[in-house]
Amino acid sequence: MDEREGALVPLMDRYLEPADRLNEVLFGLIMVLTFTLTAGFALGESPDAARELLIATLGCNLAWGVIDGAMYVMGSLLERSRREREIARVRGAPDEATAFRLIAGYMEDTLAAFETETERERLYRLILEAARRAPPERMRIHREDVQGGIASFFLVVFSTIPAAIPFLVIEEPYHALRVSNFLMIALLFVVGFQWGRFAYVNRWASGFAFLGVGLALVGIAIALGG
Repeated sequence: MDEREGALVPLMDRYLEPADRLNEVLFGLIMVLTFTLTAGFALGESPDAARELLIATLGCNLAWGVIDGAMYVMGSLLERSRREREIARVRGAPDEATAFRLIAGYMEDTLAAFETETERERLYRLILEAARRAPPERMRIHREDVQGGIASFFLVVFSTIPAAIPFLVIEEPYHALRVSNFLMIALLFVVGFQWGRFAYVNRWASGFAFLGVGLALVGIAIALGG
């Protein structure tokens, strides 16, 4: 593995799709905003409030990164388990017609491009033959799962570090907190803007939509005691 392959950014590119990367950032921003928008009420204006809030914010980032990384690993394992169950059903179908119906159900959206029944049947037969040849997979955590979880962890942590920067450069806790909130809200718009790029929709509309939805989710989390 060369230096570029071992770098953090290629690691994220290799294991996380663009939409997944944006989702990780979005969830991290919402988590930190939920925390920082309510933290000022709990910490008050003590001399050590800025330091305490900085430590708490960084702790929030790290905790959410660990949780998100673990969720990635478990999600990968569950996805492989689901795929293996589908293959087992196709392999164990009593006849070809039943197997074809199962394949059609699993791949309904993917097969939309195949317009003729002949094309679909040819593909069904290829998939059935591949399923019969494939040995059963033992469910276990793969190295790629762990690496993807690590990528998720660092993405969440690094994407929310801007929330902590104001507490390092601004002495007054209240002002530092508000600047931090503003940075997080601005990043919500940036995530939405980038999402619009990958979704081929208006980027500005997407940015403002993510901003509105993100703030609404934060408000709901705060109202429910989050």
